Amino acid sequence: MSASERPFLHHSYILSELAGSAGNFGTVLPLLFAVSVSCGMNISIMLLWAAAWYIITGLYYRIPIPVEPLKAVGAIAIAESVTPHLIAASGIVMGIICLCIGFFGWMDRVRQVIPEPVIRGVQLGLALIFIKSAIPGFILPDISFALLSVSIVGAFFLTRRVVKIPDLSALTIIVSGFFVAIFSAGFPSFISIPVPLLEIPSPNDFFYATIHFVPPQLPLTLTNAILATSLLAHDLFKREENPDTICKTVGMMSLSASLCGGFPMCHGAGGLAAHYRFGARGGLSLLFGGVLLFMIGILCSDLEISGALPVGMFGVLLIVVAVELAKHGLKTDNIIVSGLIAVLAVPFGLAIGFCAGLILAWVLIHRKNHLTP
Repeated sequence: MSASERPFLHHSYILSELAGSAGNFGTVLPLLFAVSVSCGMNISIMLLWAAAWYIITGLYYRIPIPVEPLKAVGAIAIAESVTPHLIAASGIVMGIICLCIGFFGWMDRVRQVIPEPVIRGVQLGLALIFIKSAIPGFILPDISFALLSVSIVGAFFLTRRVVKIPDLSALTIIVSGFFVAIFSAGFPSFISIPVPLLEIPSPNDFFYATIHFVPPQLPLTLTNAILATSLLAHDLFKREENPDTICKTVGMMSLSASLCGGFPMCHGAGGLAAHYRFGARGGLSLLFGGVLLFMIGILCSDLEISGALPVGMFGVLLIVVAVELAKHGLKTDNIIVSGLIAVLAVPFGLAIGFCAGLILAWVLIHRKNHLTP
């Protein structure tokens, strides 16, 4: 390699990492903003915790292991407008469970207990809940910006069929939303960094979270956020990331953020694929992503700015996330089990759907084993 080529390759790598840093923002940002609107959580504190764990994860793993919100907790929180203390309780419980599983090395046992169609059903159920929440709660109240957001998504979709460019539709929608908010409310004259406060949920919050949030979230976290992420890291980077280690970092993220006003976080195979697809190859992409999230969080500390953000963009982005989840959910090899969970999730909640689907899956497996000579 000549000396003249080295700066070009260096700059090319930095640009690639910068482009890949926003690869998973289409999942992270709409969920956090929608939770803020529906549940009254401080968006700046949630974004700052996400930014901190982006940076810590990038420094620790040195590859773009994603950081994203717990999707089942987010879906239920948005749909039911639950209290911040209930969200905190669910994150604390999830964090403790993941830390215990990781430290005791139980991920191999987990793999044998939860059938794959159950996970696919939870993904389908999440997709339906996101769509149900997005249309009446965000799109219909702000139909004009929702249509603009749809046009941006469509423009990138059509352009990428002709020219190989990153899908920056989510980032473009969010930047447009902030432009509208600043134009409406004015540029903030004073910006401060919010101070996270210790969150101590009540015993009732812990009880409700354990029976309502944990059953649908735990299998999704253990399989998609941990086992599938470990497998994909090996496929893309030839790195052996121990599932028990990933489980421990999920536990630390979820526990620390939930105790101090943030939203519980995890990893995810879809997020890893998104970062990689848009150019991320190392931990530098997560450092860039953390800085971007930090800047957005600081800007949102101005309540006039965050209050002026057009809610239509959150609805469209939630539907984009729902479509991505549904694509993975439809990969099921047992549509009866997965479909049952999805159908029950909308009227009765993910916890009911998960339990019904898990029982049906176990019955079918037992019956198959009993009939097999």
